[in-house]
Amino acid sequence: MTRSWTVEDTGRVLRRPTAADDKYSRGVLGVRTGSDAYPGAAVLGVEAAWRAGLGMVRYLGPDRPTALVLARRPETVAADGRVQAWLIGSGTDASTRSADESVALRGILHDTDPVVVDAGALDLAADGTAARILTPHDREHARLRSRLGLAVAGPDRVAAARETADATGAVVLLKGAVTVVAAPGGGGIEVSAGTPWLATAGTGDVLAGVIGALVAGAVGADRSTDAPSLASLAAAGAWLHGHAARIASGERGGGPVTALDVAEALPRAVAAALDAV
Repeated sequence: MTRSWTVEDTGRVLRRPTAADDKYSRGVLGVRTGSDAYPGAAVLGVEAAWRAGLGMVRYLGPDRPTALVLARRPETVAADGRVQAWLIGSGTDASTRSADESVALRGILHDTDPVVVDAGALDLAADGTAARILTPHDREHARLRSRLGLAVAGPDRVAAARETADATGAVVLLKGAVTVVAAPGGGGIEVSAGTPWLATAGTGDVLAGVIGALVAGAVGADRSTDAPSLASLAAAGAWLHGHAARIASGERGGGPVTALDVAEALPRAVAAALDAV
């Protein structure tokens, strides 16, 4: 069974902070992304995480992206420490990853904190034991399926995402004009809140940051009785990402947007979702 995700669904996943909150109860996201070749991915993911409303971002990465992250978002903590979720892989390349970095990523994937796995870390995601959300686009999904020994996906993207979710034990968010979210053993969700202007470099890094923020926020809030599922958090992140792009494009007369434009519009997308419920 497949259902369409709505603004009301997103609003029910989100949580307004209260006077009783602190930065830890609002969520702490560890971010291990970016590289010397692609430092901007780190900046965009961190920016998006902050704009989505969490309490703290800890960034761990190479010197060049670290400097750029701190120049853009000086409130970011560039030191290891307590986190409640991780975002890994954006702006990295598995073919050039060092052995030490592979060890570090495998440690995260086999720990207890949930992990959003993007781009250059997807090759490691299948054997992780942590709760995971995988965020491939269609070409990355094809490579992941090949690595898993699955057949070439047919035109039914929902069925393919569900099969990959079952094979990896992870939630799969398959990016595209219509984004598909599938959980192991579950149905499919389709999210189509966006605009074709989203098909531009860096917007996937923004999406990963949004989802990471929502996951960390859900863990930090300790919503033991009404905790949203990882699939719901992934779908909510995709809706916010798409709606922020529509807002950003609308402010430009319906014209093109950049990834940073999308990140900067996220607070208005969050407000719209919260106001819908």
